[in-house]
Amino acid sequence: MQLVDLIETIAEPLVDAFRRPITYLRVSVTDRCNLRCVYCMPEAGLPWIAKPDVLSYEEIEEIVRAAAHVGVRSIRLTGGEPLIRRELHKLVARIAAIPGIDDIALSTNGLLLADQAPALRAAGLRRVNVSLDTLREDRFFAIARRLGLERVLAGIDAALAHGLGPVKLNCVVMRGQNDDELEAFAALTRERAVHVRFIEVMPVAENVGLQRDAWVSSDEVLTRLRALGEIRPVPNPHGNGPARTFAYDGAPGTVGVISPLAHDYCETCNRVRLSADGKLKLCLFGDHLIDLRTPLRAGGGQAEIERLLRASMHVKPERHHLALGEIASQMRAFSEIGG
Repeated sequence: MQLVDLIETIAEPLVDAFRRPITYLRVSVTDRCNLRCVYCMPEAGLPWIAKPDVLSYEEIEEIVRAAAHVGVRSIRLTGGEPLIRRELHKLVARIAAIPGIDDIALSTNGLLLADQAPALRAAGLRRVNVSLDTLREDRFFAIARRLGLERVLAGIDAALAHGLGPVKLNCVVMRGQNDDELEAFAALTRERAVHVRFIEVMPVAENVGLQRDAWVSSDEVLTRLRALGEIRPVPNPHGNGPARTFAYDGAPGTVGVISPLAHDYCETCNRVRLSADGKLKLCLFGDHLIDLRTPLRAGGGQAEIERLLRASMHVKPERHHLALGEIASQMRAFSEIGG
């Protein structure tokens, strides 16, 4: 590579006003979902983004290319449910070809994963997180308001078989609904190379009452996990997630907790989020949004997107101020959390 080309590929990385390097971009490819989980959205769904306003794969690629040029290295595709977006593997292939991107992950509810895992892996997907709140079919329907536990389990099997690991399972813990399954989930990690993340239920517009009544702290979860046997702290499996991670002796998998309320992880935040309609979200629980779609469609190009990414670092907040029973105003779906 000639010197002029080398200089062109180097750009000062994104660092926010609190000296946190931003290396991780979560990309929502759709706001729609094929489940209606009680903690996430109403039975009738949400006011969906109009189709013309949803970013195309080409537009997502252009934004990711700009982000990579200023230091973003990891991409996570989310939704809604990202696998309902047609031919998602084609977007994965586009992103995998971008210089600087060295990790592409997916957060999914797993319903469509078994069929798509081979193409996704071949396109360059590295790993998956699967949302799974229960191991019982009757409870699956009660929580997700749709059938499909067997399909989710098949998706997990397919992810393991096709090397999409480490495979992480995200379980939202709710008192009186699934908190008596902590032991069963922990047992999975003793048997299989899966990494269970117990997540505190968080307040969104449709679930404030449920969140207040069903909330189980990560401290309580860890106390109950320790009652099953000694667990030792271990490094977080590959990824950008905020979990505190532990393992039982001899277990191929791990258990962990994600605690946005009991113990927030704002001081280590290294991420921003791109909504399906092209808004850059600077905090999962905040109102700080930067419109990237409008300048992109006006022909701004990569240089303009890079300028906006850099400018956004001046307004990225130091932390959220989420509290039990309060609404996280801009959070649309639980697929936005975890890593």
